[in-house]
Amino acid sequence: MNELTHFNAQGQAHMVDVGNKSTTHRVAVAEGRIEMQPDTLAKVLQGNHKKGDVLGIARIAGIMAAKKTADLIPLCHPLALTRVDIALTPLAEANAIHCRATVETHGQTGVEMEALTAVQISLLTIYDMCKAVDKGMSMEGICLLQKTGGKSDNWKRTADSN
Repeated sequence: MNELTHFNAQGQAHMVDVGNKSTTHRVAVAEGRIEMQPDTLAKVLQGNHKKGDVLGIARIAGIMAAKKTADLIPLCHPLALTRVDIALTPLAEANAIHCRATVETHGQTGVEMEALTAVQISLLTIYDMCKAVDKGMSMEGICLLQKTGGKSDNWKRTADSN
């Protein structure tokens, strides 16, 4: 597929008609990370941050974001998600927290946007909870790692996937 699907023949934005597509099991995995000062990461890992459990709250925020993606991205279809898994892994050597979101559904369109939204909102939640001590945090490497299901079937990020 080498064309933009969210434009009709007249070049106007529209929601893609997925009504005739087969229902298949669809999975998308996305990742990203937030880099921070060593002291900020230490506060997060100690679990005594005054706003609460940073990683637990970020995980819930990512799940909620995946479920609300159609409310945020204008041309996304609302989907009945069957699974959202958010893994937040501290990377002490990089002063960062890695986020990996896996989203699944049985439907007529994929869950790539839901996985990407879950990663971004999880990382933004970490930023929000820690910005009082570290406004210089940065989010890096947010990308789709793989997707399965649907007409185009499987796709996996490779070194030349940009």
